Amino acid sequence: MATFDHIGISVESVPAASAQFNPVFEALGYVRAHDAEDHAYWRKADEPEVLLYPAREEGAHRHGRVGWQHLAYAVDSRDEVDRLHDIAIAAGWTEVRAPKEYPRFSQHYYASFVEDDNGIRLEFMHNPRD
Repeated sequence: MATFDHIGISVESVPAASAQFNPVFEALGYVRAHDAEDHAYWRKADEPEVLLYPAREEGAHRHGRVGWQHLAYAVDSRDEVDRLHDIAIAAGWTEVRAPKEYPRFSQHYYASFVEDDNGIRLEFMHNPRD
């Protein structure tokens, strides 16, 4: 059986992106296992690793173009969405959408969206089943 093991993200500058990603990933419970000029990655038990690599070509990722759209992290509460959003903004991420309800997704869906300097978008979401 295949499992999702890791995700690799190309960035313009690994050290700069690592500085932006690290506070967010630490808040999500990841540990930075490697941090170098050409490669950085984070680990969390029973979760896929997240790796940063230097891009081979210049230019930021453009949301809406072919490629990944965003990476969503499900968290335990609305307060946790708010907390992670604030941590990301303090680390230099740009607010795409402030934390709010998304009734078009489900009755209880609450989320925020942020982007780093490379155009990489993360979502923090809480969607209780009841």
